[in-house]
Amino acid sequence: MKKLGVLLAVFALALSVLAGCSNSGNEAAEAKTKDGKTIINFWTFWGSETRRPVIEKIINDYNKSQDKVFVKHTFLPFGDIWTKNLAAVGAGNPADVVINDINTVAQRAKNGQTEDLSALIKDDPSFKDKFYPQLWNAVTYEHKPYGVPFNTDTRLLFYNKKAFKEAGLNPEAPPETWDDLKTYADKLDVKKGSSYDRIGFYPMWGSVGANSWMMFGDKGKGYFDENGKVMINTPEKVSSLNWVMDWQKRYGKKNVDAFKAEFGNETANPFISGKVAMWVDVATFYTQIRDYGKDMDFGVAPIPAKTANDQHYSEGGGFVAEVPKGAKHPKEAMDFIKYLTGAEAQSYWAAKNFDNVANKEATKKAADMLSGKDKMVYEEAEKSLQNTKMSPMPVDYPDYPNAVNPQIDQVILGAKKPADALKDAEKAVKALKQ
Repeated sequence: MKKLGVLLAVFALALSVLAGCSNSGNEAAEAKTKDGKTIINFWTFWGSETRRPVIEKIINDYNKSQDKVFVKHTFLPFGDIWTKNLAAVGAGNPADVVINDINTVAQRAKNGQTEDLSALIKDDPSFKDKFYPQLWNAVTYEHKPYGVPFNTDTRLLFYNKKAFKEAGLNPEAPPETWDDLKTYADKLDVKKGSSYDRIGFYPMWGSVGANSWMMFGDKGKGYFDENGKVMINTPEKVSSLNWVMDWQKRYGKKNVDAFKAEFGNETANPFISGKVAMWVDVATFYTQIRDYGKDMDFGVAPIPAKTANDQHYSEGGGFVAEVPKGAKHPKEAMDFIKYLTGAEAQSYWAAKNFDNVANKEATKKAADMLSGKDKMVYEEAEKSLQNTKMSPMPVDYPDYPNAVNPQIDQVILGAKKPADALKDAEKAVKALKQ
């Protein structure tokens, strides 16, 4: 039996070698099209009925625009694309272009998993100026670019104009500051006994949380400064976290939890259903209102500033186009990336998907292609992008969320005071430095 096992293992190894040779042969055969174009393999997670036709039209337009490169698109599920990309890099056979997360570019650069694009854009020194500066900064590591920003997002305040009118508030004058939020909420709350039929506002619903408000309340500063210094336990973040907790005390944790338990998507969304009057979410949340809100009368505005002397900060994420380490055709890949992130392709993507793109010119062009409420929301998002802050994962503290978030959870559960939690969080993060 042992001899049989050894023979089977040898046989399996031989088959794998032959398969590898066969695959290499196929790749060599597929390196060129019949008419001599170099084939570029492009991986994305855009496979939905909405997004796939848009990206494939952009690819087809590029393929028709020149006679040297043919882009071949491969869709991989959102949960699989990045693990498969890393596996392909490790095996020495990656795609030529892959769509990846913008906030972790530096991590991949440090780990040698993506190509430095400096030499590929050196002939165009103004290339980086086409993108919002915070997005370009997010794709650099040691002052070199390791990706090109593709799309991003930003948060806005959505408010129910009908509820404003019922509460005696001017529907054309949304709240400007954190104090305004409380004043407006006082009038918008609809209380029934000890519970609520409608809540005016709650800061940790939508697509923001305590971490977000601490950044907004600390002049747009995240947990790390531009030099990587830890900035978690600051007086501004402590006071901002206390402000968040004041809202929980206002409504009572029991009421907050009961309301949240009923949250759902589409018409069950609490803002769309009218159960919450003011709601902070990504700008693309508008598409849910459009599709499920039955002509809901709503407005959009910047996220209220901490005080009248502060800016209206927001936060964002997004995705980039990268050339994985070891890609066979980096020069051709970069030529396609330039087209993909250019004004024409980006404005088409933005208008069709109602998505915030990274190219500044394309953002303006997309707004011109829209009308009505589409245009209203998109233009507000364009303004918000100017003060939208990114949160790149620092290379020295890649696991920092696991040190910070449990401390914030303790505050929300009432087990810890904000000042103590942030002090312990900063200490824990500093201990992680690599």
